[in-house]
Amino acid sequence: MESRKGAKVLLVDDEVNVLNAYRRNLRLDYEIFVAQGGEQGLSMLKNHGPFAVVVSDFKMPGIDGVTFLKKVKEISKDTVRIMLTGFADLNITMDAVNEGHIFRFLTKPCPVEKLKKTIDEGIRQYELVRVEKELLNKTLRGSVKALIDILSVVNPLVFNLSSRLSKYSVKIAKRLQRNNLWEIEIAALVSQIGLVSVPNDIIEKKLHGFEISESESEMFYSHPKLGAKLLRNIPRLDYVAESVYYQYVDYKHSLSEYKKSGTEIPFAGRILKTLNDFFELNAKEYNESIALREMEKYVGVKYDEKIFGALVAEVEGIEDKKLVVLKTIPELKEGDILVENLKDSNGFLLLPKGTELNLATLSKIINYNKLTKLVEPVSVVES
Repeated sequence: MESRKGAKVLLVDDEVNVLNAYRRNLRLDYEIFVAQGGEQGLSMLKNHGPFAVVVSDFKMPGIDGVTFLKKVKEISKDTVRIMLTGFADLNITMDAVNEGHIFRFLTKPCPVEKLKKTIDEGIRQYELVRVEKELLNKTLRGSVKALIDILSVVNPLVFNLSSRLSKYSVKIAKRLQRNNLWEIEIAALVSQIGLVSVPNDIIEKKLHGFEISESESEMFYSHPKLGAKLLRNIPRLDYVAESVYYQYVDYKHSLSEYKKSGTEIPFAGRILKTLNDFFELNAKEYNESIALREMEKYVGVKYDEKIFGALVAEVEGIEDKKLVVLKTIPELKEGDILVENLKDSNGFLLLPKGTELNLATLSKIINYNKLTKLVEPVSVVES
């Protein structure tokens, strides 16, 4: 059997004698790590990973094998997951295999040679995935870099917009704890590539906030379709192309030519819609706060609420991973922090931005709202 000495393999079981047997039988073939139970296994994964293969027993106190391997998938997506199980647990294990949590399962007791063979298959699978990812990464990034380099020479103004879109898109995605950051970053970087077909004077007027004619507007807003068409020629960029195609489409729309709406629209496309409008309003000499207040009127109609909340949090410099939430007066609760000054319809300042609401301030808001209408919705960060 081919030796794979360099491959890191983690074996998890709640019985110490089983783990000792693993060490004795497998230490000459792989770089072996062992963990007693799921909790220790997760700690080992975080501190000593990534591992090519993780082998786990099914029946363990605390975290069972299926739950453990699901968590392994979340922490280290490429790691190949194998389970050892008794015959009585086959139905549960097969469900886990069908859901994609487990690469192989073995019944106990399992001969050492069979375990080695299965681990080797897992290592080969791990290596194939890693090689494919590396190749894909180089191919895609090389193609995107070529497109962006051309754009930077053809139109530096558009290149600057693409760079800003990319920077904000990644930050918003991180706040919302998204995993496909590379796709979001690439979608933003190439989102304006279709503008190579639009005359520079139209682009400059639009991006500087000047009015353009109906025919010029039609020409400008045709660029996502061309951009998407160009991008579909590059392998594995289907998601990116679709995101570019939807970058000006309202979150909830009634346009027959666009088949998707709401959360069906690619996440990157929803981010681009929000950012495109934000940058356009800023170009028209709005300041950031006024632009956000104007956009706030259309949350849930033009914009995804969570994405808009992440944008506001980013602009306001709020602690990473926290979002801005829009609430009506009755929805406010203790611990909410005001993102903007709380005023009534006449402009009277009731509470300044940064106020953390407590029982007293909440009572004040509710009572004051009965006498004179306060401006809603209220932008807050939840504690």
